[in-house]
Amino acid sequence: MRRPALQLLALLLLLPLAANAQDWAKTRLEASPRHREYVPIKHGNRTVQTFVVYPETKQKVPVVILIHEIFGLSDWAKEMADELAAAGFIVVAPDLLSGAGPNGGNSDSFTSMDATTKAVSGLNPDTVNADLDAAADYAKKIPAGNGKITTVGFCWGGGKSFAFATHRKDLSAAFVFYGPPPTDFSSITAPVYGFYAGNDARIGATVPATTEAMKAAGKKFEPVTYDGAGHGFMRAGEAPDANDANKKARADAWVRWKTLLGK
Repeated sequence: MRRPALQLLALLLLLPLAANAQDWAKTRLEASPRHREYVPIKHGNRTVQTFVVYPETKQKVPVVILIHEIFGLSDWAKEMADELAAAGFIVVAPDLLSGAGPNGGNSDSFTSMDATTKAVSGLNPDTVNADLDAAADYAKKIPAGNGKITTVGFCWGGGKSFAFATHRKDLSAAFVFYGPPPTDFSSITAPVYGFYAGNDARIGATVPATTEAMKAAGKKFEPVTYDGAGHGFMRAGEAPDANDANKKARADAWVRWKTLLGK
């Protein structure tokens, strides 16, 4: 068999693996006992489909607004929301691709990851902030919530979590997982906690200047870099093929995150 034919065969064999790359996350989510629902949140002429998960508790608890990666509201993003709910928090995860997919669909309507990432990259920042404002307004009124809201974002969403802190004044905290910083820090009122990967030169290079700028602006910024981890370690660290560095970074970051949320 010639080399091109062998390469084609290998590609065909790998396609199902790529398509099912997050099947493990979907399986874990479907096994969860926690209540989850999709809520259409409306603002202006726009409707944002939002994934909401509740913890199993009788106490009123804070609400975390989860901002997805550049991969849209994926199975992993929803599974991460469920894990956070298991830790005792209500999670509101807006699909920021609502209506942007084929035939006006959402994240799950895209047929390729390339198309998804291109669509997320092209989102208007003002529209994203408006969507997050609507999600935050909804979060503050959830009867089971205690009125406190925080944001968390991963990758592209990490940058949006940081940026939203410059816009929204009633956040209790903003959590940034390996996301880029905004250009101006002067309007931030909430403490910002960063989680960064040691093997992520693109984002890691922004941390020293961000630390200095936040300090100069009199803002609270506490970054931690996890040695040996790669970009996206919160997802990669729980995947079936996770390496030891990503596993450790995820475990350590998870403990830190829950501790901070508990405060």
